Amino acid sequence: MAAKMWVLLLLVAVTSAFPEASVHKFEGEKVFRVIPHNEQHVEVLKYLASNMQVDFWRPDSVAQVKMETTVDFRVEADICSEVESLLQQSEMDYKILIDNLQAALDGQFDNHVRSTGHEYEKYNKWEMIEAWTEDIAKQNPVLVSRSQIGTTFEGRPMYLLKVGKPGINKKAIFMDCGFHAREWISPAFCQWFVREAVRTYGKETTMSLLLDRLDFYVLPVLNIDGYVYTWSKSRMWRKTRSTNPGSSCIGTDPNRNFDAGWCTVGASKRPCDDTYCGSAPESEKETKALADFIRHHLSTIRAYLTIHSYSQMLLYPYSYSYDVTKNNVELNTLAKGTIKELATLHGTKYTYGPGASTIYPAAGGSDDWAYDEGIKYSFTFELRDTGRYGFALPESQIKPTCEETLIAVKHIALYVLEHEY
Repeated sequence: MAAKMWVLLLLVAVTSAFPEASVHKFEGEKVFRVIPHNEQHVEVLKYLASNMQVDFWRPDSVAQVKMETTVDFRVEADICSEVESLLQQSEMDYKILIDNLQAALDGQFDNHVRSTGHEYEKYNKWEMIEAWTEDIAKQNPVLVSRSQIGTTFEGRPMYLLKVGKPGINKKAIFMDCGFHAREWISPAFCQWFVREAVRTYGKETTMSLLLDRLDFYVLPVLNIDGYVYTWSKSRMWRKTRSTNPGSSCIGTDPNRNFDAGWCTVGASKRPCDDTYCGSAPESEKETKALADFIRHHLSTIRAYLTIHSYSQMLLYPYSYSYDVTKNNVELNTLAKGTIKELATLHGTKYTYGPGASTIYPAAGGSDDWAYDEGIKYSFTFELRDTGRYGFALPESQIKPTCEETLIAVKHIALYVLEHEY
């Protein structure tokens, strides 16, 4: 008995000695931008990825790096000089986008007039967003209803808002935000969209028409666990927070976890990688909940919009293949018109096209999956910016980013309305 008690005390001591992971500080970390001009340059980047702690921002893994493409990556402070020396020795074009990432992250909160409550022009913690979903539905019972479509790995409820005037046989548009935890501008837009929908209904012709004749399903944050983790532990976290049997590495990339060419290209089978595709399609509770909801509402959902950052791009299928869709010409024309409308407000320039050829091949994405399920208007937005701030986009850019994105979403919705009724 005494021996058992001694073992128990020892276990407690050991557990206490290894507390939960501390908060990751990014002091002195840099974000580099390089353009590999030859195969030797590509090999240098592969060497960095396999031998040093390098976090690829754009593209999101070294597997997608190719010649003459822009590559942004984050480097931890203690190896910055070593990485820079290697880039110089290889005669690769490079510049430092962010000289001190912690300073850039601190600078995100540049909207200095702050309250403790929910605000549309600041980044809100999940607890604020969760309470907001309840409040906005209570305050606008005719236009907004809230339902729970599932729970996350860590047990948080996944709330979906349905926005629209009650009606019979209405078609719908599904929009989600917050797939990748560190892309904070994404959930900010979903909140902005709902606010503008209820604020301008009955006052603004286009929004009134859309809500009268369409429903919008809005999922403010898909990857809630990951989003919470970016606030509490590591701002640059990307994946979900699920455990992986046989590995100490946490999480799956939810946008590589759908049954669309699953894990064939642009995704990793290694649980420690940021683009890990999961143990099977829809292995994540979050992606399964989203997919189940869409499958159950396929008869009404006419468009799928998924909001990401960054790059200022409007992408459509396919990403898992260089094949073009049956309605490629139509999607291309609609995307071209959409980014033209988006630019009318602030002059923000977007590029557009099929995912694989416009950004990089990547299998298991939700937009490809939705298209293959029969939703022929399926788009991925990559919001601001093009790399000056990347994932550290300041709060002062929330308003202009959301304003122009709202114009783009309304343009797509009007097109769907005109072509689906």
